Order: sequence, then structure tokens, then C-alpha cells
Amino acid sequence: MRLRQRGDTIIEVLFAVTVFAMVAVGSMTIMNQGTAAAQRALEISLVRQQIDAQAEAIRYIHQAYVSTYQRQGAPPSGAAGEWRKMTVDRAAASASNFAELQDGRCPTSVPGDSPFILNARRAAVSTAAIQMTPPADGSMPPFAQVDYNTDSSIRQAYGLWVEAVPSTNPNGQPGFVDFHIRACWDGPGSSTPMTLGTIVRLYEPR
Repeated sequence: MRLRQRGDTIIEVLFAVTVFAMVAVGSMTIMNQGTAAAQRALEISLVRQQIDAQAEAIRYIHQAYVSTYQRQGAPPSGAAGEWRKMTVDRAAASASNFAELQDGRCPTSVPGDSPFILNARRAAVSTAAIQMTPPADGSMPPFAQVDYNTDSSIRQAYGLWVEAVPSTNPNGQPGFVDFHIRACWDGPGSSTPMTLGTIVRLYEPR
């Protein structure tokens, strides 16, 4: 007895392929979004570590300066001498803000009146340039950072800077300095730049 056999029609095959393609594309899109979100979270953590290193170096310099000041106004040297470099030589009237981002991208030059970067390993103000745009023969790193040489000197700073804004001290109260630590970099899977920052307020000894 011959059995009646029936195969799938071309319409059914095309429909099955279409459904499979839609599921595959949707799954890959979700996976890519998840990967980008995980990468962004990792970069934020790494940049936060860079910012924290700058903040700790600032606090260390301030403590060294206070200790020197309390020893009957001895001339500051070493780490204590870096306080004047930050608060006088690099003082700014006001801090910049992230509203200065142009066309949804990080600034092409470092914002602020007197931006600088600290060598957190040596607790000293660095003369290294702060790179905000890719060099002609290279590219920017994946996140804002300070790149060190093996001897703990700074090779290059990328998208990370500090602005020191002293108080005007109108009422004779102990003056203070606000250190604005900023970072800006292009994050994965996003058309707008990633920004991160904090403010460290330290008082002058009196």
C-alpha cells in the first residue's frame, strides 16, 4: 500500500526561515546591548579609580602642606610644595562644566582656565600634556586615564583633568579650595560621551 506523503511548501519554508532570522537578529541585538552595558559599567569603574587616585593625591599634598604650616611656618618643600603649584600657580577663577561639550562630543582641548593633572604615584603636579583628541598616528584609549611609564613618570593623560578654584574668602573665614576632577571619553554603544567627575574641598590652615 502506498502511503500518502506530503512535504512542506515553499511558503512554509520561507516563513520558518523568516521567523528564525528575526529571533536570531533580536537575540544578537540584545546580546550586543548587554555587552555594551557591561563595557560601560567597567569603564566607569576604571575611570572612578583614576579620579579617586587624583583625589587621594590632592589630599596627601594638602596634609603635607598643613603639617609643614603647623611647624611654625616652615618653607614648604617636597609634597607640601605642590600645594602652592595647585592653588596659586594653577588657580582658576571658576570651573568649567560639562555643558561645554560640543556637538555631543568631548572637548577637543582641555576646558578651564588652568587645568592640570597630578602624578598620583609621586604626589606632584605633572607637566604632561592632557590629550583630548586622538593623535594623528594613533587613537584614544577606551576610557579616560593617566598612562604611566615604568619609572612612575606620566607618559600621557587622556581625557582626565583637574581644576583648582580657590574661595574669595569675603568674611575672614578660613579659605578653601575646590578641586574639580573631571573625565570625558567616548563610551561603547553610545552616541554621547561618557562624563564623570567629583569635587574635593580642602581648607587652608589658619
